[in-house]
Amino acid sequence: MTDMANRLEDLRQRQAQAEQGGGAERAARQHAKGKLTARERLDLLLDPGSFVELDRFVTHRASGFGLEAERPLGDGVVTGWGRIDDRLVYVFSQDFTVFGGSLSETHAAKICKVMDLAVRNGAPVIGLNDSGGARIQEGVASLGGYADIFLRNTLASGVVPQLSAILGPCAGGAVYSPAITDFVFMVRGISHMFVTGPNVVKTVTHEDVTLDGLGGADVHAETSGVAHFVHASEVECLQAMRTLLGFLPSNNLDDPPRAPADDPPDRREESLLSVLPDAASTPYDMHQVIGAVVDHGEFFEVMAAFAGNILTGFARLGGRSVGIVANQPAVLAGVLDIDASVKAARFIRFCDAFNIPLVTFEDVPGFLPGVAQEHGGIIRHGAKLLYAYCEATVPKLTVITRKAYGGAYDVMSSKHIRGDVNLAWPTAEIAVMGPKGAVEILYRREIAAADDPAAEAARRTAEYTAAFATPYQAAARGYVDDVIDPRETRPRLIGALESLVGKRDRNPPRKHGCIPL
Repeated sequence: MTDMANRLEDLRQRQAQAEQGGGAERAARQHAKGKLTARERLDLLLDPGSFVELDRFVTHRASGFGLEAERPLGDGVVTGWGRIDDRLVYVFSQDFTVFGGSLSETHAAKICKVMDLAVRNGAPVIGLNDSGGARIQEGVASLGGYADIFLRNTLASGVVPQLSAILGPCAGGAVYSPAITDFVFMVRGISHMFVTGPNVVKTVTHEDVTLDGLGGADVHAETSGVAHFVHASEVECLQAMRTLLGFLPSNNLDDPPRAPADDPPDRREESLLSVLPDAASTPYDMHQVIGAVVDHGEFFEVMAAFAGNILTGFARLGGRSVGIVANQPAVLAGVLDIDASVKAARFIRFCDAFNIPLVTFEDVPGFLPGVAQEHGGIIRHGAKLLYAYCEATVPKLTVITRKAYGGAYDVMSSKHIRGDVNLAWPTAEIAVMGPKGAVEILYRREIAAADDPAAEAARRTAEYTAAFATPYQAAARGYVDDVIDPRETRPRLIGALESLVGKRDRNPPRKHGCIPL
């Protein structure tokens, strides 16, 4: 063989060695746990044949503790770039078959390199996390590697979309990298996130808890709010990541991608006439309203299992990506509470950072009363939602379907906080409070002195409702741009979006605002 042929054969062998990761036996163990390997995950995530690997021949630099004898190529993480729907993305996928996916100095350096490239080239970065944590044998060097990643997560925030999938363990300091990213995906049965594991918890607090009970997918989706999406399998999870990216721009300077506008923009939806119950106190599902208005009824919900009294997610109107925020009357009557405020505020700030217009569907009776809410800081957390809406400079459209009471009316993208187009259905009730509560305060003496207090209360309530619990007083002052036939909601929103394509709005020059965290 010629010298070149020998060298090419050596290259092929090294490439094959790198692609084997920790070997066939460890890959089989991964499969036995219902998990895919690092490269199998990338094959599912990216367009076929689009992956270009970086640093496949990197090895760790540590010595001692038996590490000298084992220097696997790639050092436990596969990094590079590829395409999703023919759009550039940067990726890293931790390989649990190599040292349990533990993070070393060089492992971290590989991740930092793709993150730097993503910011420099304006493309999303996707992390597939499956790691036992810091590589103990490397001591502070591995801890420094985590800090290097955290810094890049922070600097990339609001510049390029950052998506994280937890596809195995993610513990200790490692959890803070996904926590800084924009969206966290988890898979039931294989994903676990916690700062301290069950054994430490038992030692310190004497609580017995399982891995799933402490940091499993459903716990973080329903209770902690750490996870934005939960799926039954890795295949489902990776497909959902591809779907989400379809709504997002590649960076903060680009507009979101347009989809074909093949759902008629002038479509009138008859079903919207019967969505609202006759009784204002009867709940209904806001999903029905959203589904009737958006393109093809497709609503990609974010944090669906957390704070169900408010809905957040992505959809399209006339082919344009929009972020949806909606009160959900079917859960807690759609009130705003601590969790709902934080959930919506974070989503709004993401949309604003990436030029995604906001569409708000409003039916809110106010903020949730109670000692737990007040002591838990509803004032501080509710202020986050208000701040997020006030700060946002993207197009903001609001549709009031029914209730808009008290301070919650102000908070939910009202005209007063730079709402661009605010519409109301004829059923909208815009007032300081609901008719029953208002009458009890305003006419307490008259009702008590009446021969028939119940009849007097009913009469006063009807008077108050006719005078104040309507959209027309707000419309008379220009706080609502128009009162519309519900069937016109879709065409009116699409027309408003078209009119706001060239919107220019700026906040005062500053280093950054001080959101009440």
